[in-house]
Order: sequence, then structure tokens, then C-alpha cells
Amino acid sequence: MAPLPAAGDERRAARLRALGPERALFRELIAKVGSGEHTSTGLSREEARTAIDLMLTGSVDDAQIGAFLIAHRIRRPAPVELTGMLESYRDHGPTLTSSGPAPLCFGVPYDGRSRTAPLLPLLALSLAAAGLPVVLHGGAPMPVKYGVTLAELFRSLGIEWCGLPLGTVQARLDRHGLALTHQPDHFPGAERLVAIRDAIGKRPPVASLELLWTPHRGEHLLISGFVHPPTEARAWEALAAAGETDLLTVKGLEGSTDLPTTRAGITARVLDGNVERILLHPRDHGINAPEQAWTSLEAWRSEGLAALRGEGPLAEALLWNLGSYLWLARRFSSLPAALDQARALLQARCGERLRQELAP
Repeated sequence: MAPLPAAGDERRAARLRALGPERALFRELIAKVGSGEHTSTGLSREEARTAIDLMLTGSVDDAQIGAFLIAHRIRRPAPVELTGMLESYRDHGPTLTSSGPAPLCFGVPYDGRSRTAPLLPLLALSLAAAGLPVVLHGGAPMPVKYGVTLAELFRSLGIEWCGLPLGTVQARLDRHGLALTHQPDHFPGAERLVAIRDAIGKRPPVASLELLWTPHRGEHLLISGFVHPPTEARAWEALAAAGETDLLTVKGLEGSTDLPTTRAGITARVLDGNVERILLHPRDHGINAPEQAWTSLEAWRSEGLAALRGEGPLAEALLWNLGSYLWLARRFSSLPAALDQARALLQARCGERLRQELAP
């Protein structure tokens, strides 16, 4: 005769039935990542994908999501887990496509910038004006940093990305070579996590995921910012498993993809699994400008508009970034030639003309 089940087993089974199948499954995934240093096993690729699926579809409680995010933050996601998470974002997030040149898709922290003046909106306008499409993604002010966002910076230049249907964003990419998907408008499942991210008070693993995901489908160069070397190595492995064949990782300002002007820019190009470390030395090319401190949107707007004309305190940094990315995108055989073209583009005010086309 089989032994009778213990009372505790019966109660546990009853509790799992009360949770329902999805919350019960998520409970088991929390246990896997939160069991401690010696007993935690981590998640498989499929389990990580399932965990993010359940969060994005609103199938589990906020308390469960918070527990999962903070446990995974402490444990640090393995590359295989990041790959599964990335697949879920691809399934549930917005999608953009392009039929012309392969775009540059930038992944930068959603919680914004607070110490140094950002260059990416100015760079994106200049690259798009040069015939290199750019795809960006971002959100509203985000914990834990609540820094200035891409959407706010573009708005200060007169370009609005918030409240647009995805079809309008796609049309801008088709016509102007520039797009920004805005999480509150285009990815409500991920936006639901913002309040939970605020409650746990730390960047969760999905913050790393945002640096690796792009809404663009098809051939592109994915450019991902990082701060710590282990983050870069995890990104290489996770993206390779996810099928990203052309990747550039950048140790930029505040984790962004903005190349510094006061030190060597540390980058790596990963093409079909082959890693090439590329160090960019601005002083070797006559670039000596200091990084500009972030002060306010009003000050940045004035400096940004001047930089698009090749003038003001941000002009030299924009020149350096524009030339470097033209070269890294393999539009030119040498960095000096790319910098010459970047200088000509700024003098011709190409980025400023595109800004005027996109402004109402």
C-alpha cells in the first residue's frame, strides 16, 4: 500500500491549485533563481523566455514579478537566460522593418543620462541625413536614475516621438531613415513593469535586456552600450545565440553608446562570431574637447542646435562620434576619411535640415 501523503504535501498541492497554472509555474521559476548561491540552478533558455512571457502578458502578480526581478538581479542572468528573455521581447514588442540600407540600431539605458550631455539624438539625425538609417527605442523617465530620456531630448529639438502610432514611426523610418519606438505607446507589457522596477529600487535584468533588444527586424548593425567588461562578454554570447550576426559593443558615457572625447573609446565589433577589439583615440585625430556636463534641457537644446551646424561646445564631440560611426559602419576605409566626411556633413547642416523636416 502506498504511504499516505503528508499533511504539508496536501496543503502545498492545494495552494498550487489555488494559484492557477501560470502563477504556479512562475513560482517554480522564482524558486530556481532565488534559491541561494549553492542551490540556485538558473533557468534554461526556454524557462527564461517563459518567465518574461508571463510578465509581459500580465499573467502573474506584481509581487511575484518583483521577487523574480530582484532575485535575478542578485544572481545575475546567464547569457543563455538573456537569450531566452530577448526572444520573448522580440515576440511581444513592436516591430519595424526596412528595405534600404541596413540601419544602425542603438541600445542605451532607459533610465537616461544625468551627468554628461547626450549626443545620440544629434548623432542619429546626422547619420540619417548621411543615408545611414537609425533605429532607437526608449521610454519615459525610468527608475532608478530618472535621467533625461531620448524622447525628451528629441522633443526639445522640436521632434515628437510620443503618442505616435507605430505605423507613423515606420513611415518616418521609410521616408527619413530615423525611428524611435516609445515604450509607453508601443510596448505596454514592458511598461507595466516600470512601477515594479521603481519599487525594488535597483536595475533589474530587463535593464540589461533593453541594451540588447531592438524593434528592428532584418539585417542591421546592433550597437549596445556597456559599463562593466563582464556585461560585454555576456552580451556577445547571448546575442550570438539569438542570431545577431553583426554587433558593436561600446563602453560609452554613462553606459551609453556616446564615444568619449577625453579617453580612448573602447569598442568591439563582433561579426559572424569573430570579435575584433577596436580602440578609438580621439587625440590622435585632433579631438580634444572635454565632455560637457548635463545641466538642463534648455541648455542642451541650445548646444544641440549649434552642434548640428558644426558650432558650440558639443560640436567637436559630435564630429568625433559621427566620423567614428561612419567608419565603424564601414562607409569609409579609414577613420580620417570618415571624419572629413563628418565635417562636411556638419558644415552643410545636413542634420539640421533633417531636423526641420521632422519638426512640426
